[in-house]
Amino acid sequence: MPLALARELVLSYGWNSTCYQILNPGIEHWFSSLRRGVAGYTRRHGVLLVAGAPVCALESLREVCREFEGFARRQGCHVCYVCAEERLRAVLASVPGYSVVTLGAQPVWDPNAWEHLIYGHASLRAQLSRCRNKEVRVELLEPDDAASNPELRRILGEWLRGRPLPPMHFLVEPDILNESTPERVVFVARRHGDAVAYLVASPIAARRGYLVELLARSSAAPNGTSELLVDAAMRRFAESRSTRVTLGLVALAHAADGAIGQNPFWLRLAMRYARLHANRFYNFRGLEQFRAKMAPRQWEPVYAISSEKHFSPRTLYGIGAAFAGIPPWRAIGLGIANAVRQEILG
Repeated sequence: MPLALARELVLSYGWNSTCYQILNPGIEHWFSSLRRGVAGYTRRHGVLLVAGAPVCALESLREVCREFEGFARRQGCHVCYVCAEERLRAVLASVPGYSVVTLGAQPVWDPNAWEHLIYGHASLRAQLSRCRNKEVRVELLEPDDAASNPELRRILGEWLRGRPLPPMHFLVEPDILNESTPERVVFVARRHGDAVAYLVASPIAARRGYLVELLARSSAAPNGTSELLVDAAMRRFAESRSTRVTLGLVALAHAADGAIGQNPFWLRLAMRYARLHANRFYNFRGLEQFRAKMAPRQWEPVYAISSEKHFSPRTLYGIGAAFAGIPPWRAIGLGIANAVRQEILG
């Protein structure tokens, strides 16, 4: 029942790009007793980390935040809204006691302008053609069928094994196909009849939009397969009269450099260090380049908004633990060990 109610609220009021992700495994749900609203959250190191923002009507947002923060205080915790967007930042801007930091940016497209964008983008058009010439075709798969599809499980397993860090969670949960979330849209790329990659998108109902949550590919996928999946998704969303598509947060994106420059000094140093040294564990640079080459309409800043006067290292550590699923120091250690193993083997 709680999951069904959360889903109903998400499909009525979901505005933040991450709204549908509160239905993912591992997310707890808190429901407002005063307004129709829900917050999806996880608890780490004395912080309740909200997935994006509470899901509710705009006029209820401040009151729902206040009620949820009271719930957190009764448990000896404070709150951080992770991957929050401009609406929540604006609502809380005049309220004392909050700190706001910029995590990165998300690229946004209007799918109705996609065909015109492709027409004027010769290199992307050529890449799509080369991929089609290699006999890669994209098909739409029903979510119920996708949830139990062994080919997709195989691709996901191979894709995860090829990454230097253990599978991440919270707002980057990879195992998201299940029968409880039928509004997700799944595209599968096939070559010679075999599935080689797939894309999963979830609705942003209140904005007539979609978030591309996952792009997983196998080693058998030719270059350009990911772009071909995005192309198919954009065209499908344009047909359904959607007006917004995002591929989600790119942490540390250079597109957000101006806003990142306003972060606390210690956090700017940490982010600079991550840009220099963490790319071997998580491909920040590659993610940004992949999105940028498809010429998004704009890049929007994405925030962490904490109910504390000064954003603290403890809150950052809690965010890292939520995404890693394990203590961040352990995730980094596993990443280093995996990198060393790959160097020895390869």
